[in-house]
Amino acid sequence: MITLDLLAAQDGLRHGFFTRADGVSAGILAGMNCGYGSDDDPANVTANRARAMARLGLPAGALTTVHQVHSPDVVTVEAPFPHAGAPRADALVTDRPGIALGILTADCVPVLFHDPQARVIGAAHAGWKGAVSGVLEATIDAMTALGADPTRILAGIGPHIGRDSYEVGPEFRDRFLSLDPAHHRLFRPSTRDGHWMFDIGAYVEGRLRTAGVTQVAATGLDTLAREDLFYSYRRACLRNEPDYGRGLSAICIT
Repeated sequence: MITLDLLAAQDGLRHGFFTRADGVSAGILAGMNCGYGSDDDPANVTANRARAMARLGLPAGALTTVHQVHSPDVVTVEAPFPHAGAPRADALVTDRPGIALGILTADCVPVLFHDPQARVIGAAHAGWKGAVSGVLEATIDAMTALGADPTRILAGIGPHIGRDSYEVGPEFRDRFLSLDPAHHRLFRPSTRDGHWMFDIGAYVEGRLRTAGVTQVAATGLDTLAREDLFYSYRRACLRNEPDYGRGLSAICIT
């Protein structure tokens, strides 16, 4: 489990970006696969999620996740809900102690939020589609509705595909430049002609800061490059593997 000092220093808060170590899944999903959307045995996923919660000192039932769909939609959680009843969304917020908000990723950017004064937390799944459509700003707005203030919010950016690993085509770059020409800073030429390397972490951090969040920290870890620690959708695609695991990021007020 990886933590960030920015969040770890806060009283009454627990968080973690979980690696694939010490899980029960096997094969290409070996380790702590926490995604029911994979072809893993659901019993393995349940056991892995329970192990993650135990590392946070919480019961297995504290974990609450959504059915992620690369949207800007946010759920305000008042009580944990079972996986079978999970709404379609890509972020969660709460002001209730004992609820662990969880996000699943395999290259996308997990972001954990906390306003220590209002004691409001959030968790967002920021793939490029969700980030472009406003999932980060929507999470901040939902936290604000619970009493948070963007100027007090702390944001922790977890492991995600790094700039040296995220190759994209010209149409991808053109889409971002059409949104803002300044986005050219997010791209550098690839070794492959006509392709570019994209810094999604910098894009996410930029959107957080534009939204008024000034206290941002990041793990700086690349999910594709670190197979020993993380699952990666891009890695699975490059290898023509039929499936991939999902890593968990979680945050909880105690």
